[in-house]
Amino acid sequence: MRHRIAVGSGPAGLTFARVLHRHGHRVAVLERDPAPDARPPGGTLDLHEGLGQLALDKAGLLAEFQALSRPEGQAMRILDTDGTVLRDWQARPDDRANPEIDRGQLRDLLLGPLDVQWGRGVTQVVPGARDGVLVDFADGRQEAFDLVVGADGAWSRVRPAVSSVTPHYTGVTSVETSLDDVDSRHPGLARLIGDGSLAVYGVNRALVAQRNSGGHAKVYAQFRAPLDWHTHLDLADVEAVRSSLLTLFDGWAAPVLDLLRHGTAFTHRPLYVLPESHTWTHVSGVTLLGDAAHLMPPLGAGANLAMLEGAELAESIATATRPGDLDEAVRAFEERMWARSGRWAKITLAGLERLVSPDPAEALALFDEVQPS
Repeated sequence: MRHRIAVGSGPAGLTFARVLHRHGHRVAVLERDPAPDARPPGGTLDLHEGLGQLALDKAGLLAEFQALSRPEGQAMRILDTDGTVLRDWQARPDDRANPEIDRGQLRDLLLGPLDVQWGRGVTQVVPGARDGVLVDFADGRQEAFDLVVGADGAWSRVRPAVSSVTPHYTGVTSVETSLDDVDSRHPGLARLIGDGSLAVYGVNRALVAQRNSGGHAKVYAQFRAPLDWHTHLDLADVEAVRSSLLTLFDGWAAPVLDLLRHGTAFTHRPLYVLPESHTWTHVSGVTLLGDAAHLMPPLGAGANLAMLEGAELAESIATATRPGDLDEAVRAFEERMWARSGRWAKITLAGLERLVSPDPAEALALFDEVQPS
């Protein structure tokens, strides 16, 4: 039985579509961006063996991922605010537990043969119509599907069809910047960051840098502040934002502050989450994956969970051959997803509390718990 299915084009949606494609099912992949390169794809992701890598295995893409990924990106260095090295974990070349891959590389790997409908922004999803679930598009058109999978991120346009819950601010803001050609233009910072990530923790604030491929590095200034902390700033004024951040981190070691001094642009990213136990009354023909279902702090779990959910839902649907099987498959999947995502939501929220904390020792203790000895 062939079902009319629509999904978004984030990691969860693309994994869902690739697994169904592997089973011979077509999916309408919808994306509001006009083209794959319409905006920067973001930084790097560590894909875990039992989560994101398992999802890629279900999609038949694990070997290709392993060829693209960077096991050395698992390295982690933690400094004190005065520049003292507190921890320096080096990755083993054969360690495949959580290798890194750039988001853009992962997206291109998942896209493969999929036929994405670019420039198709969704404005509303209306379940319960006689012909199925109606999707309203930004261009004024409307289309019906048997199943709409909301894999459209934190501010999902699909979520209101099943839940009235919206994300809330955690009290932690992240301001992102980038370093290009870091090895040739900023060799001192390249050595400071190393092959993986660098983190420095102070009182209610942190600076984190992550190596990407191609000599690119992402830098994140994280701090506790009201949501309107920036009202006196023009966030488009690079020098004004840089000056504000340097004041916020005043007194930290000069090489650490160089991560901000040499940033090329700054993007404001307040951290939002959904409630830990976000569930909903099942609605026939609509479900959610990833951030649309369980938005968490960005501590390495979200994309991994989202991809595995996409793969698992796709496998369940691939075996739904009789009338009514599709809805039962989705209903059973939701129950499994809620149980697992609820556990991870608690872990990541507790982690954020410790990483951006009044006591920087809490961050160090957390890494000591999770890093291999």
